[in-house]
Amino acid sequence: MSSLHFTFSIYLLTFALFLQTIFGDIPLYSICSSSANFTANDQYESNLRKLLGNLNYQTPSLGFGLGSVGWYQYQTYGIALCRGDVAAADCKACVNDASNEIHKLCPYDKGAIIWYDNCLLKYSNKDFLGQIDNENWFFMSNVQNVSEPTIFNQKTRELLSQLAKDASFTTKKYAVGELELVKSTKLYGLAQCTWDLSTIECLQCLDDAIGQLPSCCDGKEGGRVIGGSCNIRYEIYPFVSA
Repeated sequence: MSSLHFTFSIYLLTFALFLQTIFGDIPLYSICSSSANFTANDQYESNLRKLLGNLNYQTPSLGFGLGSVGWYQYQTYGIALCRGDVAAADCKACVNDASNEIHKLCPYDKGAIIWYDNCLLKYSNKDFLGQIDNENWFFMSNVQNVSEPTIFNQKTRELLSQLAKDASFTTKKYAVGELELVKSTKLYGLAQCTWDLSTIECLQCLDDAIGQLPSCCDGKEGGRVIGGSCNIRYEIYPFVSA
C-alpha cells in the first residue's frame, strides 16, 4: 500500500452522526493502493472475491478473520476486524458493507483498506500478515477543547497507555476502560489491535498511535488515531456497548 499519513479531523460530528442515521453506515476512510492493479475477470480478481467471501464467513463469529487465496503473482492476503464490543450480526453487516464498498472505491487495485466505525477490512497482493502497518494512519478529533489541556492530555495518555498494555496481553487484542477526571466527569478509552500481531507488536503499534495524539488531538475532548493494525480512541462520554 502507498505510504500515507493523513490528518482527518471531524469538526461536524453531530452532522456526521445525523448522516449516518439517515443513510446507514458510511466509511470513516479508505485507501486504494497505487502500486499494482489487476484487470477485470483475471485470476487475481477471482482469488480476491474468494478471499472476501471467506472473510465475510469467518469474521462475525470471532470478530476477526484472516487468510490468503491463490499462488505467486495471483495470491492475495486479507484481514477483517470488528470492534471488540460489536455483536456478531452487526460485525457481519459491517464486513459485508466494507467488501462491497471497497470494490466500488478501488475496483482494480490489488491492495486496499477501508475503515468503518464497527470494522476494518484490508487486503493486498503482498503478505502483510503478522506485520505492523506503519504506513496507513488517519486521525479524528472532537471540535470541543478542554479547559485544562495539560492535565487532560496527561490523564488521556495515562488511560490509553494502560489500555494498550491490557489489549496487547488479551486474546482479542482489545481493551476498554475509564478514568475519573473530576467529580461526575469520566474519561473513556479504547485500544485494539488486529489479532495477527504478537503481544510485543500490538503494544508497539498502540504506543506509536498514542505518540501521535499531540499531532491531532491536543486538548480535544475526544480523539482517535486509526491505523491498519491498531487504533485508539478516547471520549468524555461512553461510546462502546456494555
